[in-house]
Amino acid sequence: MNAVMQSVRIPATGVLLEADVAVPEAARGVVLFAHGSGSGRHSPRNRFVAAELRAAGIGTVLADLLTGEEEAAEALTGRLRFDIGLLAARLTGLADWLEGYGPAAGLGHGLFGASTGAAAALVTAAACPDTVRAVVSRGGRPDLAEGALPSVRPPTLLIVGGADQEVLRLNRAAMRQLPGETRLEVVPGATHLFEEPGALERVAHLAADWFTRHLPM
Repeated sequence: MNAVMQSVRIPATGVLLEADVAVPEAARGVVLFAHGSGSGRHSPRNRFVAAELRAAGIGTVLADLLTGEEEAAEALTGRLRFDIGLLAARLTGLADWLEGYGPAAGLGHGLFGASTGAAAALVTAAACPDTVRAVVSRGGRPDLAEGALPSVRPPTLLIVGGADQEVLRLNRAAMRQLPGETRLEVVPGATHLFEEPGALERVAHLAADWFTRHLPM
């Protein structure tokens, strides 16, 4: 399903975040992407998943959660990528902006988080139960959102590579704390970045199915 991509600057926590927004006509909902450690809106893996979501009639918002200046400093310190509170606050700000964005008016919001971005997505879902209707985590670190997990009510899909053993253990432990509908999908043979043939395609299929089921009214 075709959707025109718009590059916008979105205010959040006192800064302006660069974002690429695309909402198909008659969209089923809109998904905000929370990128992982050291990544941003140009992540080829998230852009691949976003394209598959749009093909399924779901809008996407790919935004940098850090400013250009912060990214430059981050390359030296590596500190902000693990500041889950900051990342979640920025993601919440994006969700607030989306409420007033015309093409997305009245649509349910989903969150797709990768790696540390998944922790920010879960914290945001706990803080916005009336807005966020579904969450998908790809190779996520839900342990970094541990204090928020018991408050996450939206249906949550955890996708982990079968060869990513430590992250798989962390996700299994997180499932015991999530009170809402939760499912763990293990992609056989996949490592943390899902670089194996067919692995990312499987992630995109699972995410599109989850959001298609849970985002519409």
